Amino acid sequence: FSDWDDIPPSSALEVISEEEAVQIIAEPLLPIQSSTLRDYVDHSETLAKLVHLGVDLSQVEKRQKAGQLLLTLDFEKDVKKILLFLKDVGVEDNQLGPFLTKNPYILGEDLEALETRVAYLKSKKFGKSEIAQMVSRAPYLLLFSVERLDNRLGFFKNELGLSVKKTKDLVIRLPRLLTGKIEPVKENLQVCQIELGFQRNQIQQIVCKTPKILTASRKRLKQTFDYLHNIMGIPHHLLTRFPQVFNSKLLRIRERHMFLAFLGRAQYDPAQPSYISLDQLVSLPDEVFCTEIAKASMQDFENFLKTL
Repeated sequence: FSDWDDIPPSSALEVISEEEAVQIIAEPLLPIQSSTLRDYVDHSETLAKLVHLGVDLSQVEKRQKAGQLLLTLDFEKDVKKILLFLKDVGVEDNQLGPFLTKNPYILGEDLEALETRVAYLKSKKFGKSEIAQMVSRAPYLLLFSVERLDNRLGFFKNELGLSVKKTKDLVIRLPRLLTGKIEPVKENLQVCQIELGFQRNQIQQIVCKTPKILTASRKRLKQTFDYLHNIMGIPHHLLTRFPQVFNSKLLRIRERHMFLAFLGRAQYDPAQPSYISLDQLVSLPDEVFCTEIAKASMQDFENFLKTL
């Protein structure tokens, strides 16, 4: 969702150090008469080597000031040490190109600052492979200061009332929680509590099982809840047990529920013999859903969908 794209810290609201500011507005060594970085590859050893690594310059130049930054860097002096650092953090060789395509800004960062941020994560007992996974999945992660990372971890721990371990598990599974905007997360938590009526301990369980709920579209969250709770009659405690249902397309839930209702099989109460769990309802492929859950053929299902 657009308001949940990771934002590099050079957004207008983010405080950056003077050195970073200087690097961002440093004048390019070559006159920028061309609108495309490709034209500089023959003149710039740095660009040629980055292309060789698999960096997609057509994507890089869409990022604000990233093109100018790359033209000011010397491969041996500036870029090499960052590449070695990223490899040391655990970014695989074949991922360096895609990583730098998404976050070229890291090449202009101070190596010591980057090392301090990794040291901070290690001090919080994140393992080497966990840090590698987080950095690969949230490429902007290491652009943020230790203060910012610390505040963010504190926010999730306190706001959700999570243990240190559960807070770690949450951001390992969805590291963008450390890099994206915080407002949408706060709003989603409010929606869950005030509009959807979940208890605090239920929200904890939901978020730990399905972190994506924190970044989901509020409109979609409300629509899906409305259908599950008010039309299918699913109580809060069952939605808490199977929160992955909120990641499913509403159309899929609706089609399958209506088919089961048509067959007289829409039974979602665990106390009843013909109980169907929400997990079975949404996660099984159509063929398996039809034969095992609906006890019908694919043809029956397809014919039924045509009547809707």
